[in-house]
Amino acid sequence: MEADVEAVFVTSNENKRREAAGILGVELRSESPEVPEIQALDPREVAAEKAREARRALGSPDLPVLVEDSGLVIEAWNGLPGAFTKWFMSAVGNEGICGMLRDGLPRDARAVCAVAIAAANGVEVFPGEVSGSLASAPRGEGGFGWDAIFIPEGDARTYAEMGDAKHADSHRARAFKAAREHLIRLQKAE
Repeated sequence: MEADVEAVFVTSNENKRREAAGILGVELRSESPEVPEIQALDPREVAAEKAREARRALGSPDLPVLVEDSGLVIEAWNGLPGAFTKWFMSAVGNEGICGMLRDGLPRDARAVCAVAIAAANGVEVFPGEVSGSLASAPRGEGGFGWDAIFIPEGDARTYAEMGDAKHADSHRARAFKAAREHLIRLQKAE
């Protein structure tokens, strides 16, 4: 990890913090202030506003504040659940999502992520996206959330079946890799 680069990652999910720190190669301090989350389908909008609010809630720290929002975009559902994936998962889970697609609906999906970095000079958002499809039933023991049903394009395994190999080119990896250079520039500008 880069010793001279540090940031605050707003999450209460230790799996996400560990995954993000590994992808970024920087030290991430975890905080979970209570901040309002706007209701929008696009994770980029949600992440940007949450980053602004989190920075304020943390007292405008000198360190950059990172927020991540991700979701599953099901093409047959016109973009749903998108940023609402967490709520879909808590209501119906992976089995429920798979079950709602059994009526011959196409299973095309995208894993999307937006990393927002809030600093004194404003907020920047870095998206990451992976096209793929949904399994007919959950498969695999690894990962978290909807990893057991998302199959990235070019692979036959779900994210959950891929284990740590998922981190090489996931939606989250793409977003955090895009954010990494900006994060390093912010630290060097201080």
